[in-house]
Amino acid sequence: MYLMALTSFLDGRLSIPVVGAPMFILSSPELVIAQCVSGIVGSFPALNARPESELEKWIDRIDAGIAAFEAESGARAAPYAVNLIVHPSNLRLEHDLDVCERRRVPIVITSLSKPTGVVERVHAYGGLVFHDVVNAAQARKALEAGVDGLILVCAGAGGHTGQLNPFAFVEEVRRFYDGTILLSGGISTGTSVHAACSTGADLAYIGTLFIASEEAKTAAAHKHMIVESSAADIVCTDAVTGVPANFLAKSFEAIGLDPADLVRRKGGGLDLSKGAAEAKAWRDVYGGGHGVGTIGEILPARERVARLVAEYEDAVRRVLVPERGLRSPV
Repeated sequence: MYLMALTSFLDGRLSIPVVGAPMFILSSPELVIAQCVSGIVGSFPALNARPESELEKWIDRIDAGIAAFEAESGARAAPYAVNLIVHPSNLRLEHDLDVCERRRVPIVITSLSKPTGVVERVHAYGGLVFHDVVNAAQARKALEAGVDGLILVCAGAGGHTGQLNPFAFVEEVRRFYDGTILLSGGISTGTSVHAACSTGADLAYIGTLFIASEEAKTAAAHKHMIVESSAADIVCTDAVTGVPANFLAKSFEAIGLDPADLVRRKGGGLDLSKGAAEAKAWRDVYGGGHGVGTIGEILPARERVARLVAEYEDAVRRVLVPERGLRSPV
């Protein structure tokens, strides 16, 4: 595995090679704490802490929760990450980066634009930066900025998504990059975590699975819809935000829209004229990825991680069994 810069952060702190993806609106301090003490990297978008003065309070809660666990158990929790939207439209970026810098947030996840200035400031205090990319061109630009890892967002990821097959994407990036890769897209079991690592990725990046966690700030209807949906119930559209994103088709239907006939308003935003005008993207239109078909119930995040670990260990054992009925190569 290509853990390289991650070694000092993660050595002996992970129960399974997984990062919990930051989920807009849905990720909470309680979810992050539960993820970290379970042995996976927990994360949240800085924009979830509203107003901006709440961000430092969220970090206080996370630090306190992790410290309490470590004092009681004698074990080290996994580190946490904060997601920053590096784009001119994010008017909070400077404030949120100041907080991350002052509080020495271990890992910063950046999205949307080349994170050059962010990387320099995070590296100055010893933190790491991972960047979301959906193609090799974006990956190269992120590497030029000096990031410590790439998050390859592939087809099937919940919310904003990529379009590439994960096998092809990892192989292409590995031709020019031997550093840390996180793989995202339809991963919701320990078996698929093992498969992600087998492709050449170092860590799996999982979001949708944790929507149906008790600690997520998810509407009850969203959690139940995740449990009741299958991959066939996911619709990919750019009508909501202007870029491709995966949503639960039933959530469009619930506000009176036909998921096969979505229209983006001139000037931006989903055209709600045929449905409930008071509805809002992300709040009433629910994100979800292709892995929903394996999520059968709502569980505490720690139990969710325990199941991932058991599935992962079973996958490792099965792969190590030598007799598969294959002939030897000639």
